[in-house]
Amino acid sequence: MNDKEIEVNLESTMEELEQQEVADQNEEALENEQTQEQQASAGQELEALKMQNEELKDKYLRLYAEFENYKRRALKEKLDYMATAAQDTLTALLPVLDDFDRAKKAADAENSPEPFSEGVALVYHKLSTTLKNKGLTAMESTGKAFDPEFHEAVVEIPAPSEEMKGKVIDTIETGYQLKDKIIRYAKVVVGK
Repeated sequence: MNDKEIEVNLESTMEELEQQEVADQNEEALENEQTQEQQASAGQELEALKMQNEELKDKYLRLYAEFENYKRRALKEKLDYMATAAQDTLTALLPVLDDFDRAKKAADAENSPEPFSEGVALVYHKLSTTLKNKGLTAMESTGKAFDPEFHEAVVEIPAPSEEMKGKVIDTIETGYQLKDKIIRYAKVVVGK
């Protein structure tokens, strides 16, 4: 091979190398572009997953808080039901207690023909103590200001003094509460 042939071979080899180098650079640029696109796509997916994760966390926390509130409410309702479970029975016993009170008042009067016997007094005391232990309390009304939240005005009469205007002059029927819940309003006479 002579110099000219070598030179032509060298030039063609150089051109091939340059073409190969340009092709490699194009291929590398294409790969870089694809990698950047994949990274951008992966970044967008990651952001979408983060947002979805935050939404799910928020939903979970709200649902958990709602469930805790429900449990608290249900427990409170259950305790309220338990506290007032005997309300019907105690309400049915109130007329008996009223009769005992009237009999005691009549027996305690000075000119009473019938005394309140010791046995009946013991039964009355035992009944009232048992009812108090179950949470039943009598409301004091006489002499207090009339309050429609606690009293039921049966009669309105002229007040015996200025101080008694708008106040309860007499209690006709005692009101009762069962653990701070009114089960019977006091029937009262109010001064006007």
